[in-house]
Order: sequence, then C-alpha cells, then structure tokens
Amino acid sequence: MQHHPLLAISPLDGRYHDKLSNLGSLFSEFALIQARVRVELAWLASIAENLSLVDTSTLDRLKQWEDHINRHFSLEEAEAIKGIESTTQHDVKAVEYWLAEQLKEKGLSSLCPWLHFACTSEDINNLAYGILLKNNQALLVERMDALYEQLDQMATRDADSPMLARTHGQTASPTTLGKECRNIAVRLKRAREHFADTECLGKCNGAVGNFNAHVVAYPDVNWITLSRQFVESLGLSWQSHSTQIEPHDGVANWAHALSRFNTILIDASRDFWQYISLGYFQQERVDNEVGSSTMPHKINPIDFENAEGNLGIANALATHFANKLPISRLQRDLSDSTVLRNIGVMVGHSDLAYQSMLKGLKKLHTNHDRLQEDLENRWEVLAEAIQTVMRAHGIADAYEQLKTFTRGETINQASLHAFINQLSIPEEAKQSLLELTPNTYTGLAETLAKRS
Repeated sequence: MQHHPLLAISPLDGRYHDKLSNLGSLFSEFALIQARVRVELAWLASIAENLSLVDTSTLDRLKQWEDHINRHFSLEEAEAIKGIESTTQHDVKAVEYWLAEQLKEKGLSSLCPWLHFACTSEDINNLAYGILLKNNQALLVERMDALYEQLDQMATRDADSPMLARTHGQTASPTTLGKECRNIAVRLKRAREHFADTECLGKCNGAVGNFNAHVVAYPDVNWITLSRQFVESLGLSWQSHSTQIEPHDGVANWAHALSRFNTILIDASRDFWQYISLGYFQQERVDNEVGSSTMPHKINPIDFENAEGNLGIANALATHFANKLPISRLQRDLSDSTVLRNIGVMVGHSDLAYQSMLKGLKKLHTNHDRLQEDLENRWEVLAEAIQTVMRAHGIADAYEQLKTFTRGETINQASLHAFINQLSIPEEAKQSLLELTPNTYTGLAETLAKRS
C-alpha cells in the first residue's frame, strides 16, 4: 500500500508531519544510515592517514569523495543500502558492503581491506547516534531559545501589571504578570544551558573495548590516542572506557536534561491555561477556526493543552531511555538497539510541544481590566502587610489578630481601614498602610520581572 499521512501509525509521521518535516533529515532511518556512512568513511580516512596505508594522491581522492558523500548523500543511496540489508539482515554490514562497491567504482579498491577495520558494529552505531544527538541538540536549543525570548518579552511588557497571586489555589500576596513570566523564563534558561552543555559521547575501541584486534594487527600504534582524536573529530566527547557498547550514560544525561526542561514547560503550560481561564489573558481570535462543535463562542487554549500532552509523552520516553539504556548484560546485549531507534520520537514530541507552546504564547493579550477587577475585590491580601508592620512595632500577637479579623471573612477597603485606624502603631506607619492597595502591594515584583 502506498505511504500516506493518513495511514501513519504515529501522529508524528501523520497528523503532525508538516510541522516536523525538518526532523526527517535529523533523526530518521535515512539520517541514521547517513551518519553510519559518515563514520565508516571518517574512520577509513583516519587510519589510512595515520597508518600510511596509501599514497597521498589516493588519500586525497578518498577525502574528496568523503566530503562529497557527506554533503550529498541521497535517498536513493540509502535505499541501495537497505536493499543490501534485506540480504545480509545486518544494517551496519550493509553499509560496509555498499561502501566497498563505491570504492571499487571510484578506483579506490586498494582501500577496501581497511573498511570497518578492527571495528565492531557498535563502534559505528554509537558514533552515528552521537552525531544524531548532537545535530538534534542544536535544533532543540534553537527552539528553547525562541521560547525564552518570547517569555522575556512578556516579562518586560507586563513587569508592572499587578496580578493577584494564588497559593494553594487561594488568594495570596499580589505579584505582577511580568514577574510570573520571568519566573518561568529564568528556570527555562538555566535548564536550556544545562541541556546545551550535555556531552554527546562516543567510543571506538573494538569488540569488547580493549583494542584487541587493533593491537594484534598494528602493535606499535597508539590506538588510545588515535581513537580519541577520531571521536573528537566527529564533534563528540571521547568515552575512554567501555565494553562492546558505549555505556549510554551520555544518552541518559541527554534525556534527563531534556526532561527537566520539558517538566518546567509542563508547569508553565498549566499556569498559562489557568491564567486564560481566569481571564488574565485573552487569546487572539483566528478567523475560520472553530473552538467547539456546539458552542460557537469558545476560543480554547488548545496550544497549551497540545504542548502539555506532547511534553508528557516525551518525558515518559526520556525516563525509559535514561533508566534502560545504561543497563546491559555483561559485555553486550541487544536490548538497547530497538530503544535507541525511538529517541527521535522523544525529540519529535518535544519539538511539537515547543512549537505549540510558542504559538500559544504569541496569541496571548493581557486583559488589564480583568487583572484590576480581581485585585479590587481582594483586600484581605493586605493582611500579610499589616501584621508584618505590627510585628515591626513590637506587637507580639499581630498574626493572631489578623487571623481572627480576616480568616473566612469578607474583607473590603472600609473594614480593613477601620482595623488599621485602631492600631497602636506610629501615625506614619498607619498612614503608609492606609495608602496601600492590592494594586500597589507587589514588593519588588516589577524590579525582578526586569531582571534576566
């Protein structure tokens, strides 16, 4: 049956394909094959040069072809490799056989004996996945930066917009809308930096990590140094000790770091959903968009709901990767193979969530009238200020007095001022409290909102 988005099992390849089309070149089967080809050719060029296997002219021709294939590897070439795999039933060996054919066609058959030299398949695979992680790391960091920049703008824009805070879902000391956006932005920035700094590791040391075959063939070569230089030339950090497989601690760190960013964003998506529900934000109307099949008036916060759902899926996968991949039986088992192939699914759901969140944030307009209305009806939130000033002037039972006066009671400006006027505190302090309103009781919120 012909492939069609409506026939896709995963919504990433179906419903959301257009939003994630860029991931096809970054974390697909094609991308993995391309990365394997890159690693195999890079290793061949490295040992050819370091072991002086061929003359300078042959080496130059190899490097020229390597550069060409890295930049212009095609879908047809990947399909040719898959064709070989259908016979070999081994994905990495299929790459080796295809490269051998290409070397012969280009008059470089003298290099064929050194293709995949002293390598186990995992030497190629772990480096290929490392390259994919590195490439996707750059994409996700770009998305993270866009989210931060949007929240930074909102924090600055509404730095001085007073807002009733809520702790435990109850009215609490006022803040500003900008300060709440800044809280999220600062958290995301720190998580973004941690994710961007997470190393993508790689190893190239043979069947059980000891350079056994390498040393037998070329005992005088410093294989440890050569391995490190090779891995680092691919833009990865060198894993010095391993069994047959790179232990995947780096992948676990990568997944954990991404999950931490995503968790903060889940928190943010729920808060913005609530702010929309409270009327603090109005969503931009999109012509021809339908909010409900039966209630014509609705503009639902679907972008934040979409983000929350996709972030949850991404984090569920990230948790599994981090918990499972660093575990392997003795020197090697294959239980990591299928799991690794799904890392792109985690990336896809994260990317989709970031796009949805950014879209939702850009559609928000601050409803200053609603913010003001909420504050005007909540004079009880000044109880904290009053009892704190009373304490500062030596009244020992200040908290208890305010608790009796306000807890479970309806408080308005008049009743609060009557309470303040009967206090035994200096007139200057009393006047300061009488001038205080829920709108002005925001502490250093505006200053903090402007600090990045």
